[in-house]
Parts: sequence; C-alpha cells; structure tokens
Amino acid sequence: MTDSTLRSVSVERTATGHFTAVNARGDRLAFGTAGDGFTPVELLLAAIGGCTMADVDVATGRHAEPDRFTVTVTGHKISDEDGNRMTDLEVTFSVAFPEGAGGDRARAILPRAIKSSHDRLCTVSRTVEAGTPVRTVVADA
Repeated sequence: MTDSTLRSVSVERTATGHFTAVNARGDRLAFGTAGDGFTPVELLLAAIGGCTMADVDVATGRHAEPDRFTVTVTGHKISDEDGNRMTDLEVTFSVAFPEGAGGDRARAILPRAIKSSHDRLCTVSRTVEAGTPVRTVVADA
C-alpha cells in the first residue's frame, strides 16, 4: 500500500465515556458512550449513510438540486456467541426532485446511482459487507 491510499484518524479520551476523533486535516468530532452526542455505533451508521449519500448526490446533483434528500440507516445491535455486532443494516433513501427536465433526469438515474453506490462506490458499506479484518496493536504501554 502507498501513502496515497492511507486514511487515518486518531481518537483521544477526553473524560470517562467521552472521546474526540481527529483527522489528518485537524478536524475534530466529539462522541462517546456517556451523556449526549453520537455513540460509536451511531457514527458507523452515519458513515454508511453519508458515504452512499455523497455518491448519489454527485450523480443526481448534476441534473437537479433536490427538494428533499434524506438517508436513514438502521440496524440491530446484538450480542451472541460471535460477540457484539450490528445486523440487518438497511439504508433508506427519501429523495424528491423539482418538476422539469433536470428533475426528470435526476429521478430517472436515482435507482442506478443508488445501486452503483451500493455495489461499487461507497467505501464504507463495501468495507462492512466485505468483512475486512481489523488488527489491533499496542504501540506503547
């Protein structure tokens, strides 16, 4: 692999159950398991939705600005003999385009854009579906 393919974030503990993710550009995102804010599982769902939404927005947005564009991602958090995990992940698109030729073109390509995102383009959902192994390393103790 090369530096051009590498993506990374670091996560800092800020308090009990509170964390901040920092990307290479210095952007920060607070989350946690205590109190308000997104949990790590909700961030996973948001990443799936945001990734596929971005793909579809690029394709349809060439033709028309949507009147409404919402993606809802759901799933069940379970614990079984395989440990904790999410199952039955589902991505639901709710999209409306204006009347006219541009809106008609955007509506016509919407199903194909969604399928293309799911089958090839969305890095996040493709990674989840492929079941990529996660390796853990202790850098220093």
